[in-house]
Amino acid sequence: MIVYLRVLRESINFAISALINNKLRTFLSLLGVTIGIFSIIAVLAAVDSLKSEIQDSLKGLDNSTIYLGNFSFGPTEVPRWKWEQFPVASYEEYQYLKKNLNQAQAVAFNLNVRNETIKFEDRSVENANIGAFSHEYYDIESLQIDQGRFYNELESNNGAQVVVIGHEIATSLFYEAEQAVGKKVRLYGKKFTVIGVLKKEGSIFNDSKDTFVFVPVNVIRNIFGANNRNLFPFIIMKPKPGTDNEAFIADLKLKMRLKRGLRPEQEDDFFVNQLQGFADAIEDITGTMNFIGIIISAFSLLVGGFGIANIMFVSVKERTSLIGIQKSLGAKRRFILYQFLFEAMILAIIGGIFGLILVFIASIIASQFTGDFEFVLSPFNMLIGTVVAALIGLISGILPALKASKLDPVEAIRTGM
Repeated sequence: MIVYLRVLRESINFAISALINNKLRTFLSLLGVTIGIFSIIAVLAAVDSLKSEIQDSLKGLDNSTIYLGNFSFGPTEVPRWKWEQFPVASYEEYQYLKKNLNQAQAVAFNLNVRNETIKFEDRSVENANIGAFSHEYYDIESLQIDQGRFYNELESNNGAQVVVIGHEIATSLFYEAEQAVGKKVRLYGKKFTVIGVLKKEGSIFNDSKDTFVFVPVNVIRNIFGANNRNLFPFIIMKPKPGTDNEAFIADLKLKMRLKRGLRPEQEDDFFVNQLQGFADAIEDITGTMNFIGIIISAFSLLVGGFGIANIMFVSVKERTSLIGIQKSLGAKRRFILYQFLFEAMILAIIGGIFGLILVFIASIIASQFTGDFEFVLSPFNMLIGTVVAALIGLISGILPALKASKLDPVEAIRTGM
């Protein structure tokens, strides 16, 4: 053990000596490793940060949440021409399911409308996201209220002209979120009373509930029509805790088929979408992004490996005489082999550390320019970078180390002289 520690110490000394005595050559050789490690860890950090941000934005929704509508969230075997003819989910079907789905904790109705301008006196916010939901959506997504409250069942059913606004909307119109509740705002050419303000959430891709205006769904039905196909209606359901999702979906489909009067030989004319499937799709996408990024970055590491191998071959040539003397004094081939392998690994790790430092600096700078989106360099990714750098050094140093270990001591001393 002591011998190996001695070899490691000498290797560190030789590596540092190579850095000091041949700064430019060593810098150019390590540049490939630095860029390669930077590329791989930057990709891993960016994908992990993106995945974390998406998961945070979806954390209010339970993975068991189910969306019923006339189109699928993901790939489907149903031909496009066919599902385009499916009837849209109706308000009556929402009421029917709400009464008859015994295992449902909450059932909500949703209409999708385009962004609108919301005004207060001389101030306005353009392209505000309009969330048209029945009151149950508050329980499904566990919305966090900062000021006031969410609209209740009576207000939802009657289409009361009340709104709950996101934090950014509130500060843009009233400067202080605390001043929003009770104020009258203008939307769709009508006056609405602000009854609640959501807690600040942060955004991903400039999309968050901070920029949302929630209105009772029946307000939108009164304005655009009770069953407007162009509003892409959806019925959103959250099963009770502990409910088997497959059994719940089977019961849902049975009741929908009965409601629509479908015969046994007829196929479903609706889609049941699970949020879990969306989360799995995100997992697949980020996994693919990771894989592609690593493959591309591997080419940079390949160049870095050649650089390390080159500097080690030069190092063997420069220390040929020293190798001969060590062998003549009884040094074994294994001692020489480990010496050069350790040196190659140490040089590669140094290059890898520089790459990690660059990623760390880049993540701080990127976080400053992307608002609420934060790039995270996890300890696990740093460990991956260090291990990969060491492996590159090991692989790159094998041939030079073998060459050094096989040198004949007499020939080595004569060549060195």
